Amino acid sequence: MSKVTVESLVYHVAGKAYESRLFYTHDAKPQPGLLMAPNWMGVGEGAERIARDVAAQGYVVLLADIYGQTLRPSNMDEAGAAMMPLKNDRVELRKRMKAALDQLLGQSKAVLEPGKLATFGFCFGGCCALELAREDDRLQAAVSFHGTLDTPLPAQGGKVKASMLVLHGAADPFVPKEQLPAFEAEMDAAKVDWQLISYGGAVHSFTDTAANMPGKMKYDAKTSRRAFRAMFNLLGEVFQR
Repeated sequence: MSKVTVESLVYHVAGKAYESRLFYTHDAKPQPGLLMAPNWMGVGEGAERIARDVAAQGYVVLLADIYGQTLRPSNMDEAGAAMMPLKNDRVELRKRMKAALDQLLGQSKAVLEPGKLATFGFCFGGCCALELAREDDRLQAAVSFHGTLDTPLPAQGGKVKASMLVLHGAADPFVPKEQLPAFEAEMDAAKVDWQLISYGGAVHSFTDTAANMPGKMKYDAKTSRRAFRAMFNLLGEVFQR
């Protein structure tokens, strides 16, 4: 597996500082760019580990700072307080995701393969990835791992260029079951290329090795392996790798 370098990228949006992490290998060839949205805990050790593992597969990964440089939740209460204002303001959420994508495209540390961009995210980050793809036509793919699927700003026909992949725990108590058919109807109405994979028995946070609340949030190694394989299959398809 290739050695991965990590760099911090500090930038400003409307006068507020954000600090994302860029993960890349020193490959001679340009590589596709991936914007990763972390779960509600934001930029931290668990998210960095995932970003590093994905970058080692031959991608340039920017781990997006959605909350701002000075906001790093240390517990679930703090994470909820940081997340909910953005869940309730999808325009602002999309603005921050777009700014992070701009940083990925504008950085000079790693060489990107032109026209090959995607986004992926986990839990709240899955919501972030789908929201960006609903509006930003620079993306070829968007992947949500155990994220919510609802939006007050549905995809519009002809605007979504990304292939959408939802990786869902069938027993996830935090994603209401009615969101699944509603998402399917939204994607069909907008004529989006979409897939939804529902993993039997899996609950919320099935990719998070630290998740250990049985019946609610729980790591599932088998489901996690299957889900990441599904993402890499899609990326290989849209990037023709």
